Amino acid sequence: MDLLKNMNAAVSYIEHNLDEEIDYAEVARIAYFSEHHFRRMFSFIAGISLTEYVRRRRLTLAAFDLKERNVRVIDVAIKYGYKSPDSFSRAFQMLHDVTPSSVKNSDVPLKAYPMMTFQIAIKGDVEMNYRFVEKEAFTVVGKKETVSSNGSEFNPEMWKNLEEIEDVVKPYDNTSFSGILHVSLTKENGDVDYYIATATSKPCPKELEQLAISSQTWAVFQAIGEMPDALLTTWERVYTEWFPISGYELAEAPEFVKGNDEKTEIWVPVVKKK
Repeated sequence: MDLLKNMNAAVSYIEHNLDEEIDYAEVARIAYFSEHHFRRMFSFIAGISLTEYVRRRRLTLAAFDLKERNVRVIDVAIKYGYKSPDSFSRAFQMLHDVTPSSVKNSDVPLKAYPMMTFQIAIKGDVEMNYRFVEKEAFTVVGKKETVSSNGSEFNPEMWKNLEEIEDVVKPYDNTSFSGILHVSLTKENGDVDYYIATATSKPCPKELEQLAISSQTWAVFQAIGEMPDALLTTWERVYTEWFPISGYELAEAPEFVKGNDEKTEIWVPVVKKK
């Protein structure tokens, strides 16, 4: 399977460059995807962002270096891309729960994250219903939160006040594309700018954020079943089952969820794969 071969080749390239500056455009090229698409594909297949995976691998190797070799902390920090011993120490302690200087002690517990490999899983026994929508540019306004990519589940703080935020946003819903939108814009470092918003032609008030979404082709999938499991399962299938056979890849635009528990749709911006 070419997808499997290409993904493993991309990971192998990363592995051989963990002590160098990684060219993520080259990583994506090896996998035959755009960089934007590869980052999203990787995060859905691996369960963590590409940036977080590289961070964990580098800190795993850094622990081995400190444990087994007679090296200074500053040298290991520089080797794995950290600009100062302090920033390296903070990252190291966050992952391993111990300081780099304490690793020489024989009884210090450490964590190891092995190199990732992708293997075949036989799927595709359940049909996927989708449609393409050509949509003109539109603007949304809503509450925004930047959700950090740290390997944990996607769990925005705003969800604690979901109903209150929706009540604030609803008065701006004045277009034919009506309803609450949960918009996600993934950044290069894996963090996500997440909006609870609605499409509008009204001016954006000071207490809300505005996001302009360009004209796009969208692949629209309906999530059917008990929420939120059905939503998560559909997201995963889009990236691991639909994209590899579709001839499309992810466009550089926000993704969003539209609807409610009765009818929930995932809107994914797509472009024909070159």
